[in-house]
Amino acid sequence: MKRVARGKSGNPFLAWTDLAWKVGEMSMASAQVIAHRTTRMALAGPNPDARDQREFTRMGQEKIDAATESAQAMGLQLLNMNLRFGAQVFRHMVTGGAAMMSLATSRDAGQFVTRQAKLAQAAAQSAATAAQLSHSTIRLAAHGLKPIHARATANARRLGKR
Repeated sequence: MKRVARGKSGNPFLAWTDLAWKVGEMSMASAQVIAHRTTRMALAGPNPDARDQREFTRMGQEKIDAATESAQAMGLQLLNMNLRFGAQVFRHMVTGGAAMMSLATSRDAGQFVTRQAKLAQAAAQSAATAAQLSHSTIRLAAHGLKPIHARATANARRLGKR
């Protein structure tokens, strides 16, 4: 049964729950596929027929392909995360440092209050960026899980028909 996608971008709990759901789906599908293939191996014995040999060969190649795709997807996602967060951290360091220096050089109470508000705003923006790290971590895990999940669930459907 296919689940309806919900807006998860603003709610980390829903995003982590969706990821956990995918891991559960993959685990259930993997258990079905392992049971099916193990049974086939036991029944085939030391001399598997051509159909079993193709399935056993496919089994190994799929693992290599899924691991490769997963590593590539996560590597690309990490590269994007590092570039984005690196630029944001640098920007926040400069903005926060400038706001602190500006606050330190205030000449009167009015200027001090105005500059203190700017420093608080810079700190709040830095905190918001740090909160984005959780969502980026979810996306990283989801990108890595996608090829493995796709193969496990497809195999469970394909082998379940036999």
